[in-house]
Amino acid sequence: MNHSTELSPSEEMAPEEFDGGTVVTCVILGLSFLVGAPGNLFVIWTILRHVKQRSHTVLLILHLAAADLLVLITLPLWIYSLAQSWVFGEASCKAIVYVINACMYSSVFLITLMSVERFVAVRYPYASAVWKSKKALNKVLLVLWTAAFLFSIPVIPTQVVGTESDEEHCLYREYTSVTQELVCVLLETLVGYILPFSILVVCYGCLCSRITQMTFKSRRKSTVLIASVVIVFAICWTPHHIGNILSLIILAIEKYFPNGADNLESARSTMVFIAGGMVFVSSTVNPILYMFAAHSFRSSLRDTGIQKLFRHISSTSPGEGNREVSFVSKRHSNQTISSQCVSESKDQMDILIKMCENKPS
Repeated sequence: MNHSTELSPSEEMAPEEFDGGTVVTCVILGLSFLVGAPGNLFVIWTILRHVKQRSHTVLLILHLAAADLLVLITLPLWIYSLAQSWVFGEASCKAIVYVINACMYSSVFLITLMSVERFVAVRYPYASAVWKSKKALNKVLLVLWTAAFLFSIPVIPTQVVGTESDEEHCLYREYTSVTQELVCVLLETLVGYILPFSILVVCYGCLCSRITQMTFKSRRKSTVLIASVVIVFAICWTPHHIGNILSLIILAIEKYFPNGADNLESARSTMVFIAGGMVFVSSTVNPILYMFAAHSFRSSLRDTGIQKLFRHISSTSPGEGNREVSFVSKRHSNQTISSQCVSESKDQMDILIKMCENKPS
């Protein structure tokens, strides 16, 4: 049986490859857990507890924080496995990596949907009327999470617990054939990176000229915040997917250019440590971005900045433009009624004056 192995996204920090950096790796993962887990938990608690009128953007942020939290709560297991060995069995190895991959897909889907929603809200505010229904959003979220777990199914048969130096590690994926490896890596790269970020580039490429022209400061701030979430996510996940692309190139040329394939494999192996660390960092940074963005919104100790930030995002959700137009129309209507009343009063005064002038003395 032909097989090949590669480091999985959650296991790209192999201790046997970085003996001197194992402690540093554990410290980085530990800091990611200590900062990211409470941060995402605080975001979830703030939205559920303090934001009563939640816009679609805030609900997507809530789901994104939940996906990041699911990834981060697995970090203590990886820290222990790096310092010691994997003692939790192959079934738990498959299950945990499966959840991590599903959260990876759901995160990129949520960020893409968030960006498309912001694009429609800014460029075509009236076209988002159908999207305002919460039932529609719930259906989309159900499809999104279902797709994320379906696309992660290839992890279950391929993720394995390997033995290195008489110690077991949940490190590798094992493929039964080159075709299976090609399909799995290509699927992850296309669905989890190339297609979503192509959509993101188009959306924000079209929004660049409009962000600086926005008349409402809170709407501009929320759009810039979402753009920063997209940029950080891209920075954190690009190294991993570059490794996937290198894997595809290696599969394509290894029969014809074995030396070139070996050189590329060496380069890929060199970058997997950085790529693996940044995968977990991506789940940590979003609450930090929210805190920075919320700094200017802080008004009191009781009403924290992040609460006001999410309320402002809700107030500038798709459909807000309709409310603004409605307000303007109402004000215009009131002005029209007022002018009509003034006109009628003036006409009545003219009649009274004429009656007085014509009245015989």
